[in-house]
Amino acid sequence: MNVRRRTRTLLAGLAVTAVLAGAAGTASAADGTPTAKPAGDGAHALCKRVPKIDHRIERALKRLDAGAGTRGSVARLQKRVDNAKKAGRTEIATFLQDRLEFRKSLRTSLEQRQKDLAAVKTWCAANGSGKAAS
Repeated sequence: MNVRRRTRTLLAGLAVTAVLAGAAGTASAADGTPTAKPAGDGAHALCKRVPKIDHRIERALKRLDAGAGTRGSVARLQKRVDNAKKAGRTEIATFLQDRLEFRKSLRTSLEQRQKDLAAVKTWCAANGSGKAAS
């Protein structure tokens, strides 16, 4: 029983500390004075992450372009919209249609990111992975 009380007291103390720290952080942010300036543009860090970012974009595009049996695909959501319309559930169909339009625009956005990332990859290769730039 005593252990539970200590644990509860500890958790309550941590919660109060977190709230106070959050309030202090908000107050210092309200000052308008920046606390830390970036040392550079982060080129080296970005160059290191290019393969992971590329993999994530490819995986997302693959999922979007998959068939109706794959969760997250455009085809699956289109089928759900069609089923809702067929069942006469206009509110559901409207909601799903909005999601479908966003998902289609997401494909366009991801394809643009992939092109931009290819340019970054080329730049990184030509500039020693951005080590000198930062």
